[in-house]
Amino acid sequence: MKTLSKNKSKFTLPVPLVLAIALGLSGCQSQQAQQIQSHDAPASLTQMQQARTIAQKYLIADTHIDVPYRLEEAFEDVSEHTAHGDFDYPRAVAGGLNAPFMSIYTPAALEQSGGSKVLADKLIDMVETMVKAAPDKFALAYSTRELEQNFARGLMSFPLGMENGSPIEGDLTNLQHFYDRGIRYITLAHSKANHISDSSYDSERPAGGLTEFGKKLVTEMNKLGVMVDISHVSDDAFYQVMAISKVPVIASHSSARHFTPGFERNMDDDMIKALAKNGGVIQINFGSTFISQASIENYNAFKKARATYMEANNLSQDSAEVAAFEDEYRAKKPFVYATLDDVLDHFDHVVKLVGIEHVGIGSDYDGVGDSLPQGLKDVSTYPNLIAGLLKRGYSEQEIVKILSGNLIRVWREAEAYAANH
Repeated sequence: MKTLSKNKSKFTLPVPLVLAIALGLSGCQSQQAQQIQSHDAPASLTQMQQARTIAQKYLIADTHIDVPYRLEEAFEDVSEHTAHGDFDYPRAVAGGLNAPFMSIYTPAALEQSGGSKVLADKLIDMVETMVKAAPDKFALAYSTRELEQNFARGLMSFPLGMENGSPIEGDLTNLQHFYDRGIRYITLAHSKANHISDSSYDSERPAGGLTEFGKKLVTEMNKLGVMVDISHVSDDAFYQVMAISKVPVIASHSSARHFTPGFERNMDDDMIKALAKNGGVIQINFGSTFISQASIENYNAFKKARATYMEANNLSQDSAEVAAFEDEYRAKKPFVYATLDDVLDHFDHVVKLVGIEHVGIGSDYDGVGDSLPQGLKDVSTYPNLIAGLLKRGYSEQEIVKILSGNLIRVWREAEAYAANH
């Protein structure tokens, strides 16, 4: 298996030129709305070969990969091939991935029980240890400049994003603490409302959007240069962020609600338009139950049947009886996986709605279990996504904006604002 540090063919263009193309500075005008083509057939062999070339030529950033929490639960050395999970170095190199944002995730339950900050620090320690153990493969990236430098050196960057703002623990000095440790975006909430924001998954909406502390936090994140991530928050919280933030924000791993009506975790068209007006970017989540309504309905039916069985038999979800029930149920009614085309439809929808400058990749690898679409099962498969985009008529320059250019632009704007405030 080739490695980034040894495979110099990935850098056939000078790095400044590659990044200029990624940031849309080549002067090429987007015509994606006219270019998008029928997708009844798979990508051609030529398109697949071109896709592999693109993947190895340009910087690919994925803003949400849940490796740290996966390794907290069951450690593996991801600098080598691993038997489990969606990410390891060899597979990432094969897929062309250069900048997987390591998700520093804390479960929502810790908001009440305590320990969020302790766990977040522990997970950051883990990422730092991974880098120290394989300095020929991995490097931390605290800025866009370091991202570029690592790319030029053939190293895989590990930028850090915090999923769930619970570790801030109501103290703005903790924001500075985590910035100093490398956190460059914060997902304000997760599956439950916290001291910062209401959650899209939570029927309880105590703040009616952002809390007063949450509003202060958004302002301070702007000043410090930490990107605000609106994935997971309630719709009201999203619009309050839009009203407060002075810089573009990101949705680090969300998809288009157009295809999943009623699923608040995804963004509806008005929200995507507001995000684009703000200059932000939606990074498309690959999980089948984010992408496909059929998958959502299949999974909801499964959960309802399981809950009914548990209640009727007074069983806990971790019992052997429930595990047997799940196996029997799925043998009869298998999980419905999304397809690569389903994922591409989300990219197309955002592009048609607001333009090529406002969409990117936030796969949620290692975060959505065994629900990834056919053709996008792990970090080796970004060329499949690229080939699909080529097939639908996207130009190389447009694809590079999706791969990293749009996200780098937003990150740079956050850095520039912080430098002047």
